[in-house]
Amino acid sequence: MSGHSKWATTKHKKAVVDAKRGKAFTKIARELTIAAKLGGGDPNGNPRLRTAIEKAKEVNMPHDNIKKAIMKGTGELPGVAYEESVFEGYGPSGVAILIEVTTDNKNRTVPEIRHMMAKHGGNLGEAGCVGWLFDSKGYILVDKSRTSEDTIMSVVLEAGAEDMKNDPQEENYEVITAPEDFTAVKDALEKAGIPVQSAEVTKLPRSYIALDEKAAELMIRLMEALEEHDDVQNVYANFDMPAEFNE
Repeated sequence: MSGHSKWATTKHKKAVVDAKRGKAFTKIARELTIAAKLGGGDPNGNPRLRTAIEKAKEVNMPHDNIKKAIMKGTGELPGVAYEESVFEGYGPSGVAILIEVTTDNKNRTVPEIRHMMAKHGGNLGEAGCVGWLFDSKGYILVDKSRTSEDTIMSVVLEAGAEDMKNDPQEENYEVITAPEDFTAVKDALEKAGIPVQSAEVTKLPRSYIALDEKAAELMIRLMEALEEHDDVQNVYANFDMPAEFNE
């Protein structure tokens, strides 16, 4: 899990920078709208919406922005009709990549993503070519300096977590859950007074491709380029960065 942990931590730090530029607001607003459209505007009965609201609060998105995005999803306010799509392909060194997109114009987005992949040493593939390499999981990072291994393990396993990992090379504990148990485990940590560094329902690779430093740099450039695109909501990849590779 070392590769995912490093990239997850990098993304968490990057989100703070993105928030200052307003880019995070655009992506989260789309997620709020989609979540409300699919599951209703009540976060208590809509886990996806609840998670989106928490992400919005993490980057200090104004309450009015959150409310308006939800109302667009429920139809209380007029809004753009977004479509969700998943693209699959390969990055440098054959790394598998899943790209989740929310767009109002798929005919524009597809060639843009294809061009971006090719520019950074990757290529789009057929539907299903790499999707089987990923599993949907709840993924929570907790700073090791904030709690002991025994304490966090006791809390998360009792709350229904599948696993808790402690990689000596990492600064965070990794907590893995089934998607349906994600909220219960996250709530249990908060109730126990254990601060969560980042938490998301994500897609974890079943296996990883180890990259040397040069290949890791190429891969991260591609990941960052994809995540910069306004239509891209999430990017998942099965690469493992070398231990000495630091962001």
